[in-house]
Amino acid sequence: MRDQQKEVIQNYIFSYNHFDVAGIVRDLDEDVLFENRVNNKVTLRTEGLDAFRQQAEMATQYFQERKQAINSWEFNDSVVSIEIAYEALLAVDLPNGLKAGETLKLDGRSVFVFKGNKIIKITDES
Repeated sequence: MRDQQKEVIQNYIFSYNHFDVAGIVRDLDEDVLFENRVNNKVTLRTEGLDAFRQQAEMATQYFQERKQAINSWEFNDSVVSIEIAYEALLAVDLPNGLKAGETLKLDGRSVFVFKGNKIIKITDES
């Protein structure tokens, strides 16, 4: 089970890094719930595969390049947490004051909840 979970998450990260939305959503459940949290505050939430796909497609426009690198893994039955280093070259100005052409760097954590071999929930924390 662990090997399959790891493979699914590695595919998700690889697809994310390569702006491949079809690859990103390949292993997501139809009812997937996504939350992005900054300082324990929910800044973005989607419910369902279509809403997630739309957000993922929109997000590709924000970056010229982006890379999530996995620093560590933690497995607990159907829940897998990864610590990530994130770096992105912005394609647009962001509301937080960062400008197009600038680099965004942060460390964070992503938590994936599985139902069978599909991801049912993703929580990104930074």
